[in-house]
Amino acid sequence: MITLTPHGGNAYSMPPPSVGNMAVPNQGMHRYPPPHQNQQFRPRHTFFQPFRPYVRGVAALDPEFDGKRLRKSAMRKTVDYNSAIIKMLETRVWQRDFRDRRALQPDVLYMPDLQPPPAYDDNAINAVTTRFVKAATNKMRCPIFCMAWTPEGRRLVTGASSGEFTLWNGLTFNFETILQAHDSPVRTMVWSHNDVWMVTADHAGYVKYWQSNMNNVKMFLAHKEAIRGISFSPSDSKFATCSDDGTIKIWDFQRCQEERTLRGHGADVKCVHWHPQKGLVISGSKDNQQPVKLWDPKTGQSLATLHAHKSTVMDVKWNNNGNWLVTASRDHLLKLFDVRNLSSEVQTFRGHKKESSSVAWHPYHEGLFCSGGSDGAILFWHVGADKEVGAIEQAHDSIVWTLAWHPLGHILCSGSNDHSSKFWTRNRPGDLMRDKYNLNTLPANMSGLDENEIDDLSVIPGMGPEDKVETINPASDNSGAIPGLDIDSTDEKVKVVLKKVPYSKPIPKNFQAHWNHAAVGDDDKDGFDPIELINQLIVNQPGVIPLAEIEPESLIIYGKQIDLKPTDDLTLAIKKGSEAFCSVHQFGCSGGAERCQTLHGPE
Repeated sequence: MITLTPHGGNAYSMPPPSVGNMAVPNQGMHRYPPPHQNQQFRPRHTFFQPFRPYVRGVAALDPEFDGKRLRKSAMRKTVDYNSAIIKMLETRVWQRDFRDRRALQPDVLYMPDLQPPPAYDDNAINAVTTRFVKAATNKMRCPIFCMAWTPEGRRLVTGASSGEFTLWNGLTFNFETILQAHDSPVRTMVWSHNDVWMVTADHAGYVKYWQSNMNNVKMFLAHKEAIRGISFSPSDSKFATCSDDGTIKIWDFQRCQEERTLRGHGADVKCVHWHPQKGLVISGSKDNQQPVKLWDPKTGQSLATLHAHKSTVMDVKWNNNGNWLVTASRDHLLKLFDVRNLSSEVQTFRGHKKESSSVAWHPYHEGLFCSGGSDGAILFWHVGADKEVGAIEQAHDSIVWTLAWHPLGHILCSGSNDHSSKFWTRNRPGDLMRDKYNLNTLPANMSGLDENEIDDLSVIPGMGPEDKVETINPASDNSGAIPGLDIDSTDEKVKVVLKKVPYSKPIPKNFQAHWNHAAVGDDDKDGFDPIELINQLIVNQPGVIPLAEIEPESLIIYGKQIDLKPTDDLTLAIKKGSEAFCSVHQFGCSGGAERCQTLHGPE
């Protein structure tokens, strides 16, 4: 097909532009000096866009210009779950259940087949989030007491001891904004079931209502002491608060009025949670006599008391099925109860080395939950399993105050007293799991490194340049580390010392001759006898039998076999050692001249 041009010819009959026109940029669009008179000037309405220098200053052309160096480009850490959701929507058309699902293999080629946790109803272990993604810390370092994902999962809201709200992006995990929400530390926050309101409480006893755009619309004093927990009723018309004053209060959400005060705990009430379907409220306290109590919010009466723990109950949560509740206590234990039979616990989970401080159920898998401890560890549990199904031993440096699952269930966020919020996700197919949280093989100063960054730090011995300064850890000698792996995990607190390897002198040429001709007993200045050293090495070598312990039967020299008798001098010389055997003058050649010539020749 030929395209007609306004001049009447086809597109291929136009003459090419002159060399002068191609060499001169569009100077009319920029503040450059006017072109020479002999050069053709292009009009302003042309679409030609020449290359523009990044810096217009003269200093940029100076080779001695020492400008600010750009930072090393690194990909921003993200967990993009959109492709997994699209994959799930595509496969649900023809996939009946797990029988039609393609099995995942530990290879990177199977990453496109990974689906979100709701697609794995039969496999809850797929939602165990032990892979570290990022640590988020405010400029004003302070403990993180509570956190909550927005209902759509786009942002994470954290409450700190400074009274500030910090919003983090739920996809790229970067900082978005910070606002001063309370005048005292924010102790708890919870979203309503209709995803419209967020209610928070602080250490001074105040409760605040927030819209989804973080607009504060209401504030009132609920308790005279610190509020430790808030929980909404299934209809969102009421909510419960617990405080250090030993009471639980039921509030009308619309009128902001107190309806009931539940009294029965003899000490601080640390946690409260409303049943997801029924009018039941569970609470945990510091009271050793009545640590866990079940309440009727309508009448304010105590329905049951669970004498399960011997110390403070730090957290208690109902499962989404409404039948199970799990408690976390300072006695290192987590206990599971069934509301249909509260006489005894269903299961006791033992695994925390110190106090357990927080617990959170998975949003989709009803048997999976996670717990945080005062030593900074995060453990994953499944109902029915004797031990934990996943563990992050050193997730934080201090107590884990709060845990929050992403609404989709593929990301877990934890807030700790070490001033940081950390994001954790699932291990994808083919991940090496080389971060220190999976295998505890890296020092603390390398936490959070990507796999490609770790590979750059580990160097194969002998493959680097000659003048390279090697990294030597003097405390890692004879530590049993893997040879060739420069990343030492014996002591995370040992600082890495940069030390230049000294130049080693070559071996002298006559060293071998001096070694071979060293006489027996001819010790050097330090009393070193090389022959004695060789004999000790032979004796101490496993599997080697000394000559003195061998009973010789025959000797083959130059293809001739000579039978030996136990009483011969030659047999006794062999038993004495190599020195006696190699020297002719140290033993007499018994057996006649013929045998001596056979051994030593005619001389």
